[in-house]
Amino acid sequence: MTNILVTGQPPGDCLDRLAEHGELEVWRGEEAMPRHALLEALADVDGFYSMLADAINGELLDAAPRLRVVSNFAVGVDNVDLAACTARGIPVGHTPDVLTGTTADTAFGLLIMAARRLVEGVDYVRAGRWQRWEPELLWGLDVHGTTLGIVGMGRIGRAIAERGRGFGMRVVYTATAPKPDVDAALDARYLPLPELLAEADHVVVATALTGSTRHLIDAAALARMRPTATLVNISRGGTVDPDALYEALAAGRIAAAGLDVTEPEPIPPDHPLLGLANCVILPHLGSSSRATRVAMADLAADNLLAGLAGERLPACANPEVYAAPGG
Repeated sequence: MTNILVTGQPPGDCLDRLAEHGELEVWRGEEAMPRHALLEALADVDGFYSMLADAINGELLDAAPRLRVVSNFAVGVDNVDLAACTARGIPVGHTPDVLTGTTADTAFGLLIMAARRLVEGVDYVRAGRWQRWEPELLWGLDVHGTTLGIVGMGRIGRAIAERGRGFGMRVVYTATAPKPDVDAALDARYLPLPELLAEADHVVVATALTGSTRHLIDAAALARMRPTATLVNISRGGTVDPDALYEALAAGRIAAAGLDVTEPEPIPPDHPLLGLANCVILPHLGSSSRATRVAMADLAADNLLAGLAGERLPACANPEVYAAPGG
């Protein structure tokens, strides 16, 4: 019997599909599956449909001797030790492409909310403070016609750049290397990170979280930004140093921030960032539209079923596994 563990409740009908191919165990708790229970459940599991809260590392893999495939319900795999999975011949699925447009929409929404102080405006009205129209009431920063700096020019970064061009923005970006196709298609320009931070009116972080990008936006990086600049993070919380960000926002060294992701995540209700009017924080809603989350769930199921069938995953985060002995 093929055993499948799902540590969350994905939308759509993918659980019904998975149940047709094996014995299904689904964690339905409101909190993430406790680590001890997860390790115990994996003892006889062949396919693991994982969530971002699941740390997939050597300890977990040692507890899962029958494991043949991991399918992560996310585009990012910073919760997965890809090298450890590859060494064991285990392909890891993820969900790129299907969430690109929706996440880019969220990034732009956060940018406008933070720059134009829209959340402050909503709170102002709800508090009964709106008595008359005033010329300087909660005035913010323009988005159109400004310079948009994008940190990370992958699928999502490019989609954000396309939206920026629609607002008449000048696009600069940083990545591991210049991308001539992006330059030509979007009239964009590659810059090293320090130059981008100094030049951009609005900075959007859209890079993957790795060892080299953890706290990429730290105190030194924030000090390079303009005092009228906004920072948006839709990648992973760990790419931005939260203590440094708090200090920069509280001191007015940058104007505003919009965060879809935080460190830690979820952010505690007493975190200092939540006390700042110029910091807009969302509960990791980047891909949270009905159509996109169902598409993610379906792709994650496709990855899992392909791995169980011994086929190549439609979206594999460690394709080198297929070149490994036995891959």
